[in-house]
Amino acid sequence: MKLVLRWFPYGDDSVSLRQIRQIPGVKGVATFLSRVPVGDVWTMDEILHVKNMINSHGLEMEVIESLNIHEDIKKGLSTRDMYIDNYILSMKNLASCGVKCICYNFMPVMDWYRSVLSEYLPDGSYTMAYYHDDAVKLSLSNITSSMMRGSNNFSLPGWEPERFAQMADDIEYYRNVSSSEYFANIKYFLDAVIPVAESLDIDFAVHPDDPPWPLFHLPKVVNCKESISKYLDLVPSKKNGLTLCTGSLAADPANDVADIASTFAAMGKIHFVHLRNIKHVSDKDFYESAHLSSCGDLDMAKIVRCLYENGFDGYIRPDHGRMIWDETGRPGYGLYDRALGAAYISGLWEAVTKNG
Repeated sequence: MKLVLRWFPYGDDSVSLRQIRQIPGVKGVATFLSRVPVGDVWTMDEILHVKNMINSHGLEMEVIESLNIHEDIKKGLSTRDMYIDNYILSMKNLASCGVKCICYNFMPVMDWYRSVLSEYLPDGSYTMAYYHDDAVKLSLSNITSSMMRGSNNFSLPGWEPERFAQMADDIEYYRNVSSSEYFANIKYFLDAVIPVAESLDIDFAVHPDDPPWPLFHLPKVVNCKESISKYLDLVPSKKNGLTLCTGSLAADPANDVADIASTFAAMGKIHFVHLRNIKHVSDKDFYESAHLSSCGDLDMAKIVRCLYENGFDGYIRPDHGRMIWDETGRPGYGLYDRALGAAYISGLWEAVTKNG
């Protein structure tokens, strides 16, 4: 297991590489090239610029999150082959720079959504939360403006302002796309990129839908054990794997995250783990709690044990953290609570390895 932390380059992060280097057990960062437009090629020069910066602080850059997929590929438009060719070239450049795992998603239009980016908790911390009735009542323009207001002037992956003008048209487009058509578009993409991932020895790890139920009637494709199996079976390959995001999957109380961890780890299909805890207020209302098991609804020790006992040997990062100790920054991505989460994960992993 390798412990990493997500980090945003180009001065777009309140947390520095120097600070990340001081977190015990953290070996590297999961990063991405946020200033390269989706669909454009990630050039060697740009990749090496970020990699050299990371390496200079004694950290590795073996995980990329996210090499995003252009909407034309998701829609199955005639232009998709051009964007897939660009994607493959980016994969080859990343492999040449030592990248071993790519986390991506196939969620249409919106990568993720929270109705509140700064929910006050009784302990005085702030966290991200989701309230379903509030979410479905909001118009798209209200959603986009609320996300920007709550961003603390940092970019929010998947909520780039340049995408806003197109979002409404994209949502309307998907009203006429059936689930079978959408899965056919996924398969077309995977048929092209998974053989390349095999030749490059790069693990390809799809992130679950977040939240795991439809908003604006958009297709949801990776949101439970059955849909994960369906997705991975589209192109059978060890390289076609999963990013196990415990919080995204646990948002639906029907999902047994420990069982999902056991099942797909035993198949060698979990390449990356986003380990975080959530606390439900109701079946579709929740907030992101501290990582500790007792703070939320997930048995974190059990999930780690399931991963270990079933042979998981990939990358783990503490996922979204609260804002604590008067810190401000990108929602979910401050330093202090994620550092506590990293230490907690290191302790859980040491316990299962030594008592295994």
